[in-house]
Amino acid sequence: MAGHMEMVKHLQGRVLLAVPKKGRLNESALDLLEGSSIKFRRKDRVDIALVTNLDIALVFLPAADIPTFVGEGRVDLGITGRDQVREHEAAVPPTATTGVEEVLDLGFGKCRLQVQVPEEGGIQDAKDLVGKNVATSFVNLTRQYFAKLEGIEDVNGGGPGTELRTHIKLLGGSVETACTLGVADGIVDLVESGETMKAAGLKPIASVVDSTAVLIKSKHPTNVALVNLIVSRIEGFVTARKYVLCQYNIPRSALETATHITPGKRAPTINALEKAGWVAVSSMVEKKRIAAVMDELIKIGAEDILELAIANTRLGG
Repeated sequence: MAGHMEMVKHLQGRVLLAVPKKGRLNESALDLLEGSSIKFRRKDRVDIALVTNLDIALVFLPAADIPTFVGEGRVDLGITGRDQVREHEAAVPPTATTGVEEVLDLGFGKCRLQVQVPEEGGIQDAKDLVGKNVATSFVNLTRQYFAKLEGIEDVNGGGPGTELRTHIKLLGGSVETACTLGVADGIVDLVESGETMKAAGLKPIASVVDSTAVLIKSKHPTNVALVNLIVSRIEGFVTARKYVLCQYNIPRSALETATHITPGKRAPTINALEKAGWVAVSSMVEKKRIAAVMDELIKIGAEDILELAIANTRLGG
């Protein structure tokens, strides 16, 4: 009891940031915090960690619970999957004052919540599962999805005609085995590469939600200035991972064409060179495009082209 009261005392005045305690998002979320200079030490088996360089406390929670804690204002910010946010909202629709605000796409944890059926079966369309057994750990989204297929507008509203004909079965894990074991005719589950589903003899027939890791915010944060600072740090690191800095020299006569190739986030930086008629250009370029951009710059006469890593950013605006 004394330890609990001591921890409560330490939390007073701190912004609370929820982090997935385990699972597919945990490691990437911790890397994100480190890159955003949010420093902490977590004791073994303790689900709260105090940040040492800011008035923040990290709360380690199941990813599925984070939208509830943030939505009720118990926690100011959270890192979770968009699938978990949509699952929560399917059960508890947000209002102007309740629910969460999605702040940032964090660029990791990409997957899809898909309807999958046996490869060798006769089911080719999600409508073919209406009235059959469907297994999932995403009960609310699955009910919502099949309600639309059945022509029910408000599956949570109660009253005549809101009972689904499709039988939704809750499974906590290993959902992909449900069809093989005869528990279900189809499933709704998260798919990343698709290899697990293929190995289980399943094929996708529809997508319910495209998901990625997101930063979510309470609509009633306790400390708006500090919350905005945290968001700015995380956004800066996410942007830095997505972009590189491209520097090159170009004849001024080709500058207009060059700036179309490298427009930058807002505009490129241009400086005159000692060599008459030449300028130096610096511009942020998406990492996935940099090779093609460098090829285009060579074609128009650019020289001394460099690709430089960006450790962190603050872009403003």
